[in-house]
Amino acid sequence: MSDPSFSCVVDANVALKLFFEQPGSDRADALFAHLEADPRTRFYVPDFFYAECASALATYARQTDYTAKDARQDMAELLALALHVLPTASLASEALDIAVTYRISGYDAFYIALSRRTNVPFITADEKLVRALAGKPFRVHSLVAFSIPPLS
Repeated sequence: MSDPSFSCVVDANVALKLFFEQPGSDRADALFAHLEADPRTRFYVPDFFYAECASALATYARQTDYTAKDARQDMAELLALALHVLPTASLASEALDIAVTYRISGYDAFYIALSRRTNVPFITADEKLVRALAGKPFRVHSLVAFSIPPLS
């Protein structure tokens, strides 16, 4: 099998833009279009990604007119995406080192550790995190600034 045509790590902030119209939603749609267009595409997430998404969907359902039915449907769609999930236990030591060294949250550090492990860029909608890690030895990219490759 040939190498993936495009690979990256994405966080929950990016994935949730698929379901909620927000700044950058069009970019998230363009990014995730790669998963449908090419089965060699690899989007990596740590296993707690789904917990983050479920929490956000539940919060939207509690605080807005977004229904529980919509939340369940969106979770089903999220679970159906061909994401490659890595267990957090395999990333925990490196994530802790990154979090402590660079003074970022442990959750964010897992995404960074996963990006390093897979040697692919990490794409996030968290602009504060992008700024905090600017100039550091990581491949962290803002969703709004990342050059999404054209579909083949």
